[in-house]
Amino acid sequence: MYNVVFLDPKRLKIAMTKLSVNINKIATLRNARGANMPNVLHVAHDIQAFGAHGITVHPRPDERHITYKDVRELPEVITTEFNVEGNPNPKFVDLVCEVKPAQVTLVPDAPDAITSNAGWDTVANRSFLQEVIQEFKQHGIRTSIFLDPDVAQVESAVATGADRIELYTESYAEKFPNNPEKAIAPFVAAAQKAQEVGLGLNAGHDLSLENIQFFAQKIPGLLEVSIGHALVCESLYYGLENVINQYIAKLSSH
Repeated sequence: MYNVVFLDPKRLKIAMTKLSVNINKIATLRNARGANMPNVLHVAHDIQAFGAHGITVHPRPDERHITYKDVRELPEVITTEFNVEGNPNPKFVDLVCEVKPAQVTLVPDAPDAITSNAGWDTVANRSFLQEVIQEFKQHGIRTSIFLDPDVAQVESAVATGADRIELYTESYAEKFPNNPEKAIAPFVAAAQKAQEVGLGLNAGHDLSLENIQFFAQKIPGLLEVSIGHALVCESLYYGLENVINQYIAKLSSH
């Protein structure tokens, strides 16, 4: 007589959380000298060869790091997934529809913002997001919207038509050293709500080797993390291939 155990697929990690590497800082270094060193395309190729599951870029209107030319050329070397982030102004929308990356992540950053600093208000911007997302979907592009870890905002994100949300993790990174459990709590609640309403879940901003493993272990249904600044900084000390492998190991350990 055998005991048959049925496993609830919602309780299983079907696959490890994917690592998408944001290469904006590589472009910043290149632009500092005005030439083509380091070569963004070569670095993107190598990052994938080292084991990363995707490449992320965030072109801004002033093209101070990743340029629109970079975005158009990168598909030549992308063998994994290409994620293009940005504020969906008309120029950005046209670029994304032309390039057709695997995913577009909509971020409400101002043109003069140093880096992303807030998620969308999905209630106030519902109509706008619906219109933009519908256009991307007509081109077969998966859509994600950048959100603060706010359960109400996650719930209202469903009406925009987005496929996924990306949780803005700066507050987690800031609070993690002093109180990891308190830092993660609102993100767990937001992730649980995303699962409840059927939204895929990504995360990014200030995630690092120090805090990524705890985050990935605690957050249910985490599909992808996008990491750039910390990863590049850590690579100055430990080497790019080594750091990518460290992230993958930490993401695989839960």
